[in-house]
Amino acid sequence: MIEHITHFYATGLFLIGLLGLLRSRTQLLMLLMSLELMLLAVNTNFIGFSVKQGDIAGQIMVFFILTVAAAEVAIGLALLVILFRKKNSVDLEAITELRG
Repeated sequence: MIEHITHFYATGLFLIGLLGLLRSRTQLLMLLMSLELMLLAVNTNFIGFSVKQGDIAGQIMVFFILTVAAAEVAIGLALLVILFRKKNSVDLEAITELRG
């Protein structure tokens, strides 16, 4: 029973993240938060399937996904700080001016 509830909430989280991703094409911070919601939904599904199957492999995979998510956040926030220092804006359209 808990697995069905877990998958229901994970689907909701993924859809909220996808909606945020589609709506915030110009704001880097919203884009990063939406990607994190989508990764959280994937992690929740991995844990739900792991419990349902009685196998620990899904829970081990969550640690790898969390590592990738932490690296993504670090790089994304570094880009955000550089963008704000150069352009005093956090719009993604300003990134194209930083080339070169």
